Amino acid sequence: MRFPRATRLVLGFTCEADARMVLELLPQRFTAYGLTIHPEKTRLVRFRPRPRGRGPKHSDLPHTFDFLGFTHYWALSRKGRWVVKQKTASNRFTRALTTIAMWCRRHRHLKLTEQHAKLSQKVRGHYNYYGITGNSKSLSSFQTRVIRVWKKWLGRRNRERKWNWVRHRRMLERYSLPRPIAARSVLRHAATMTRGTG
Repeated sequence: MRFPRATRLVLGFTCEADARMVLELLPQRFTAYGLTIHPEKTRLVRFRPRPRGRGPKHSDLPHTFDFLGFTHYWALSRKGRWVVKQKTASNRFTRALTTIAMWCRRHRHLKLTEQHAKLSQKVRGHYNYYGITGNSKSLSSFQTRVIRVWKKWLGRRNRERKWNWVRHRRMLERYSLPRPIAARSVLRHAATMTRGTG
């Protein structure tokens, strides 16, 4: 019997000793069922919120870690409690934006209707993956950067006719990009990823 090899798991512990014990015993437990743990993708991360009232010498806290394209970090809730939140990992944000910039450069001479349709599709794909509750700021930033990239390469189509922000905003009134959507919870996103890695 074969099992999916892309199963991802995050375990949280209050006590570091417990975490180290499980990290040591888990591979042995998996071996009993014919499974293995990837040694380069398994690690112990110190992850705790910054103590209140602590200065710069504790700047190494809170610790963050990246998982499934998200950076997980500590933040205070509206009730003043520490909670774990997620935002788009910086390397994934940059990679997605670079991909769109390259597309805009290569296809800048296409009709606006064609460019708009394709860019809308790409932006929606980004929202579909990263659109989780609490990640609205990253999604809005992504949309803003895509608009700037699109303007840059539209301005390279004809050097004799200046493509300024006035013209670009007027064009966006007709060819607006999809608005950022962050509607899914983290748990629903994890469940989707689990189904998609089988």
